[in-house]
Amino acid sequence: MTATASTTAAGHARASDARTPRPPGTPGRLRAWATRAPLLPALVFMIAVTQLPFVATLVISFFDWNALYPDARSFTGFANYTEVLTDPDLRKSVLTTILLTASVVLASLVIGLGLALLLDRKFKGRSLVRTLLIAPFLLVPVAAALLWKHVLYNPEYGLFNGLLHGIGGNSAAQPDWISNTPLLAIEASLVWQWTPFMMLILLAGLQSRDPELVEAARMDGAGNWQVFRHLTLPHLRRYLELGALLGSIYIVQNFDAVFTITSGGLGTANLPYTVYQSFYQAHENGLASAAGVLVVIGSLIIATFALRVVSSLFREEVSR
Repeated sequence: MTATASTTAAGHARASDARTPRPPGTPGRLRAWATRAPLLPALVFMIAVTQLPFVATLVISFFDWNALYPDARSFTGFANYTEVLTDPDLRKSVLTTILLTASVVLASLVIGLGLALLLDRKFKGRSLVRTLLIAPFLLVPVAAALLWKHVLYNPEYGLFNGLLHGIGGNSAAQPDWISNTPLLAIEASLVWQWTPFMMLILLAGLQSRDPELVEAARMDGAGNWQVFRHLTLPHLRRYLELGALLGSIYIVQNFDAVFTITSGGLGTANLPYTVYQSFYQAHENGLASAAGVLVVIGSLIIATFALRVVSSLFREEVSR
């Protein structure tokens, strides 16, 4: 009887201990904090380097602030944003940014897809060809722009005019490529640099195809075009979206090619270059900050879609 009572009491004690919530300083929570602690310095550094400057830029964007007249600054609310969206020159720079980004991304995707289809085949020297095709993407952006400006576009000793002279003789025209087609000159240099990036993404997509499906389609009599249209292209849809989104994030912020090739002249000033002009040349800190915030917001919107595409790709790979 006494043993039964003690056993019952012990059972009630264990049950009450199980129902009692654990204090905050439990070993599980301490273990979790110990796991996250090594990441805290990196997190603090990232916040200090990226988020604090952005907050400062956001605050400055609400002020009429000219660096030449620091005592005359005043709070203007959204007036700087209104000026960015309504000023003809700034609005033209926004349209130039959209046109530059769309044309470069589209051309890079099309050429990158063709190169990825080529490298997906087995042939002698494929590794060397792949390395040579990736090389433009490894160059520093300013170096790539200088290469196109002086080695290719120069009207006196550039490669393009040298080829024209070799083909047409002394009577061959020697056009000034940058002056005649300034925006196209920038687009060509950016397409050359970003095509390898698109090619790598699409090549990864091609190599993730199920070869048995392709083999079965060929056994059923499907030709190369039918395989590409009905199997390859639908499979690459996510990779095409990912390449377009990631490329847009970087190209919409491009400054190096515009600054190096045309210095923003001849109607090629995009929004990042306009921010540079407003800040460093006109010393309009508030206006430049507002334009910079708009660039960041646009990049964040594109990045959100890019992350969704990446997440969907990971889910598809895990579900296989």
